[in-house]
Amino acid sequence: MKILALNGSPTKNGNTDFLIDEVLSLCEKQGAETEKIRILDVLNKGKWFPCIDCSKPCNKSCFAGTEIEKTFEKMKQADVILLASPVYFGTTGGILKCFWDKTRLLRSEKALVGKMTAAITSGHSKFGGQETTIRALHDMALVQGMTIIGDGAVTFDAGHNGVASSGNARTDDFAKERCKILASRILAYQ
Repeated sequence: MKILALNGSPTKNGNTDFLIDEVLSLCEKQGAETEKIRILDVLNKGKWFPCIDCSKPCNKSCFAGTEIEKTFEKMKQADVILLASPVYFGTTGGILKCFWDKTRLLRSEKALVGKMTAAITSGHSKFGGQETTIRALHDMALVQGMTIIGDGAVTFDAGHNGVASSGNARTDDFAKERCKILASRILAYQ
């Protein structure tokens, strides 16, 4: 199983990174192949501007030959794509949104239809927009025809919408437990 995590956080080694690493390390221990991509690095190696719908259909003019195109190929090969973003004003950050808007080509190819996805988010405040951010990540995936999985599993509980932390993720025991449950749910599909 190939699991690709797309990290929309601008912060290296921050809360979002920590949560992704928790899930990926548990999956790796069970034999999954994992990769985490920091989307800001991908955009910085390409043309870093929002999709302006410059061609219909998409002709790749803004990302051909860049890390963006390479990341799209990795997305096509993945069995599971984790979408991760910190909360910014109650929704996903602009970094991940800018990248995701460029996936128009993947949508026209139906390249992600049926592919499993899960959401991970971190926020500084309790009730700080984590659920609305997860919903935004789910909406982005649904437009691609992806299959959303939550952080529930038969051996634990029915679950929630995705993994979310508040404050310091490293000390958020509830969020760390949800990471374990999400990893279990992902691995059930092997």
